[in-house]
Amino acid sequence: MIKKILVSQPKPASEKSPYFDIAERFGVDLVFRPFIKVEGLTAREFRTQKVNILDYTAIVFTSRHAIDHFFTLAKELRVTIPEDMKYFCVTETIALYIQKYVQYRKRKVFFGATGRVDDLLPSMVKHKSEKYLVPMSDVHNDSLTQLLDSKKLVHKECVMYKTVSNDFTQEEVDTFDYDMLVFFSPSGIESLMKNFPNFDQGKVAVATFGPATAKAAHDAGLRLDLEAPTEKYPSMTGALQHFLLMQDED
Repeated sequence: MIKKILVSQPKPASEKSPYFDIAERFGVDLVFRPFIKVEGLTAREFRTQKVNILDYTAIVFTSRHAIDHFFTLAKELRVTIPEDMKYFCVTETIALYIQKYVQYRKRKVFFGATGRVDDLLPSMVKHKSEKYLVPMSDVHNDSLTQLLDSKKLVHKECVMYKTVSNDFTQEEVDTFDYDMLVFFSPSGIESLMKNFPNFDQGKVAVATFGPATAKAAHDAGLRLDLEAPTEKYPSMTGALQHFLLMQDED
């Protein structure tokens, strides 16, 4: 019987989150505890990449993390970002977040609708003369690079932040007693194995989101009880609700 679930993400800011509906409907205790955290590179670490921010006329942002660490690094490097710098963001939400650091002007901020870089490409191609800088995490693949290459855009990818294990305290280790663990990235699985090297899954159910996370769980020798997304359940909350419903019926 599943009564206590650990979700490896920060607690939702909105009380309207489907997670809280799940907790109420099924009488389960949901604990939100990220297994990973994002840290920015220091100015010294960044300099080893030999990237000069001011050589570029446009920045591509794929997340709010990228925005935070770009402007933090620029400040640490004592780089003044020009007023005419252009920003290309994968969503409007990310684009609006730029206001935290610079005055928002539509003529220099562009965004896509789907959250995918493909959707942003037409805007970037219209500004083909720009030199694009793409701040990234240390965990990434070459798909974005290949995409920009295919359009013959001048671009440079650089690492500005990294994903590290959000280590558990001894007290957390001693009281680690859950019926189900929910993971959203391969890094989360790695963190579990780092913090609990002798982890014995037993009856503990494991849920993963995304094929890469599922593969990491399999590679770590874990039994997968729930994989999302699926065609019928594209979100983890939808898949989790269905899973708990099936448990109740057994």
